[in-house]
Amino acid sequence: MRHVRVAIIGAGTSGLSARREVAAVTDNYVVIDDGPLGTTCARVGCMPSKVLIQVANDFDRRRAFDREGIRGGEGLTVDRVAVMKHVRSLRDRFVRGVLGGGEEWADKLIRRRARFEDLHTLDLGDEKIRAERIIIATGSKPVIPEAWQPARDRIIDTDAFFELEELPERVVVIGLGVIGLELGQALARIGVAVVGVTRRKAYGGLTDPEIREYAHRAFSREFEIHVDPVEALSESDGQLVVTLASGHTVMADAALFAAGREPNLASLGIHALGVKTADGVPEFSRTTFRVPNTPWYIAGDVNRRLPLLHEAADEGRIAGYNAVRVDDECFQKRTGLAITFSEPNIAQVGETYQDLVARGADFVTGSVSYEGQGRAIVKLKELGLLHVYANRSDGLLLGAELLAPDGEHLAHLISWAIAGGMTVHRTLSLPFYHPVLEEGLRTALRDAARKSDVHPQALETLRCADPPVGVLA
Repeated sequence: MRHVRVAIIGAGTSGLSARREVAAVTDNYVVIDDGPLGTTCARVGCMPSKVLIQVANDFDRRRAFDREGIRGGEGLTVDRVAVMKHVRSLRDRFVRGVLGGGEEWADKLIRRRARFEDLHTLDLGDEKIRAERIIIATGSKPVIPEAWQPARDRIIDTDAFFELEELPERVVVIGLGVIGLELGQALARIGVAVVGVTRRKAYGGLTDPEIREYAHRAFSREFEIHVDPVEALSESDGQLVVTLASGHTVMADAALFAAGREPNLASLGIHALGVKTADGVPEFSRTTFRVPNTPWYIAGDVNRRLPLLHEAADEGRIAGYNAVRVDDECFQKRTGLAITFSEPNIAQVGETYQDLVARGADFVTGSVSYEGQGRAIVKLKELGLLHVYANRSDGLLLGAELLAPDGEHLAHLISWAIAGGMTVHRTLSLPFYHPVLEEGLRTALRDAARKSDVHPQALETLRCADPPVGVLA
């Protein structure tokens, strides 16, 4: 039996973030992971997907060349084998970046599978670890429904996608959330025949009905989309047959499954210990990440909270910080920020439309269309709709949803304003350059200000406390 102060199960984003906090206080810890190292983000998530998206958007830009007076764009071709080789090359670079510096704590890493024997003891097969505190950061994995297993050879999950050397000619993308939409659009833009299947029009997590409909029309112009659940998958004459609930069938070479992941918990044996769970995950504090009445903390994708890298990193840091202290400390969640790197970008910031309606908030919506917006015209990207939400009574910024060109940057600006407790009126006093896409945000803020109960000032600029010397008041 080996005794340590902290055992961290999982060496992904959350586990590595926890390790840094633990190592700042003690060197009496271990990190246990029997899977591929390098984090989900770097290996099979955020980073390789953005490489593919960049290639796809670069190639798609050729459609604007003739309009801009650049000739020959119609002769450009894409080598999809070379594209995937490029994706893997940069993917491997990102993984190396994550693993860099690991030699400093290599003696702490145990490449075994852990299973709980009791609340403090982990069985690794050839040894046992007794830990004062344990951080569960085992991440998640794609799940293929059992009924679809007979067609498993034609189903590509998101963990396996980036290992493809050649892409299928025809692909059905099942699920058009963040990952499915990003990869589906990218594949369509490099010449793969794509059919998207989704249960509802919640593209990239959108909840605002007007933006959902706008997004549906926009993406349907790029590839065929069915808002119709999948009923069954089968094979016929060497093809995959996807049968939808309506009875409609779609033929393809393969299906890209992007309709959900499940926590990596099954092999840990936690359910035999009588720990209270919700949706298969131990219940935990959202401010300390402690599992009540246990020495455990649970952080990252494994807890089903928010499968986003920055959230996983924060949760890991909090879990690691608390694991080496006598008493847990509570930490506030940052302003919500979620981005889908489709074109245009999708983002949700702060409270979503659905959040506000669910809690009965009295709010106003400021709106702007990017069709006809100055900078969008210049970029030939006249597509998008942005909604900002604010308290009706005082104009306090609450949240936003958007489908907009370069929306990743707009989303950050809005999140910072919300985090700063700003009203739409105060935000309008900040500088807006011309011509920039942020001018569209100003239009939406002005719309919200007009709809609020606070009368807008005659001028948006801030007043001086006192008149300048030599100037009459």
